[in-house]
Amino acid sequence: MLDRFIQQAIAQVVTQQWEPHFHPDSYGFRPQRSAHQAVRRMQTLVKAGQAWVVDLDLESFFDRVNQDRLIGRLAKHVPDGALLKLIRRIVKAGVWVDGRIEAREQGVPQGGPLSPVLANVVLDELDWTLERRGLRFARYADDCQIMVASQRAGQRVMDSVTRFVEESLRLTVNARKSAVDRPWNRKFLGFTLNRKTKGLQVAKTAMAKLKDKLRELSRRTRGHRLHSIVEELRESLLGWKAYFGIAEVLSPLRELDKWLRRRLRCYQWKLWGSAGYRELRKRGVSVREAWNVSKSAHGPWRISRTPALSLAMPATYFNRLGLPCLAPARPT
Repeated sequence: MLDRFIQQAIAQVVTQQWEPHFHPDSYGFRPQRSAHQAVRRMQTLVKAGQAWVVDLDLESFFDRVNQDRLIGRLAKHVPDGALLKLIRRIVKAGVWVDGRIEAREQGVPQGGPLSPVLANVVLDELDWTLERRGLRFARYADDCQIMVASQRAGQRVMDSVTRFVEESLRLTVNARKSAVDRPWNRKFLGFTLNRKTKGLQVAKTAMAKLKDKLRELSRRTRGHRLHSIVEELRESLLGWKAYFGIAEVLSPLRELDKWLRRRLRCYQWKLWGSAGYRELRKRGVSVREAWNVSKSAHGPWRISRTPALSLAMPATYFNRLGLPCLAPARPT
């Protein structure tokens, strides 16, 4: 905790001294800037005709930062020699491995308050190099996308920027994960663009990760009451929605909302067990429908999509329980 306190104090000083010199298209870990702004910048450039992206992936960035080069660059706007000496001690501090301390020859500590600020100092040189070359981009920490007008231009930029990164910054571009491609084939900070409308869309990987989380929280073997499950889901969904709520392509989110409600109907049907017929009747399902469903040989997942369960537990039922919707309702 003491280390983190000291790092936070240093980060505040370094940020104050460096902030006026950072490039305006750097959005990571800076005052009054956010990942949403970086994503919007990328979208604006695509809509302006920069329909190809040079997607740079820096391999093990924090582990490969050249320490001497970092301290030398810091000194440009940090005049305090004692502070620079302290920062050098922090970045060169050893790593505890198998009961002993191993010297750190390169890289900076990860996870501390100071690391993001140091990353911006290192990569600020890349930002201004791109500016001098007339390139338009958006960068958030070590996640950078350069927007260009054609595939040929993109390949030229990829080659030249890779040389700069590896020869001047002494970092490594991961060729396997980097690419020149259409923006809708790449993801940036969890988002991508819709090919037709250029609207912001949640990337498939982010959707899959959320779905795995929801699947875990709503698994039928947990044995909790439905309202308890909804409470846990609510916490995860509201946090997710706070970040991804700027998405403009809503159809995948509506499908996920439907899938989750079906999961919860399945969960509740399993809890009802032999009382399923009686519970359906209490909720307005006809005798015939309730009987057919309760005597069905199908499993709970198949039953969860029947009209009887949709009638017994409509979307408004889950709204009353406090389950958030990822996509707003269509206007009536």
